[in-house]
Amino acid sequence: MSDKTAKKVTKSDIVDRVHVSTKIEKKVLQEAFEGIIEEFKNALKSGSTVELRGFGTLEPRLRKGRDKARNPKTGEVLSVEPHYVAAFRAGQELKKALMEIPVEKK
Repeated sequence: MSDKTAKKVTKSDIVDRVHVSTKIEKKVLQEAFEGIIEEFKNALKSGSTVELRGFGTLEPRLRKGRDKARNPKTGEVLSVEPHYVAAFRAGQELKKALMEIPVEKK
């Protein structure tokens, strides 16, 4: 699998796959999934860390502001205030699973 051939998996794809494997109604799955994502957002906005054992951790991380940031599209120099971003750290099980993906040699 290379970066160029990697396929995106969307929320809709995940709902479809879970629906097929569990036979739970799609509408119920969509509402549950949206609710889970909303709770992730709320936790991060309140400064909490979201830990998903076996998968990874999401946490709010402070990014320093910069006086001379550059817009890569226009080249315009602008100032960026300090702000928080969502940071993800993969858990051990996810790291091990990813290590099993065969690497294509060039």
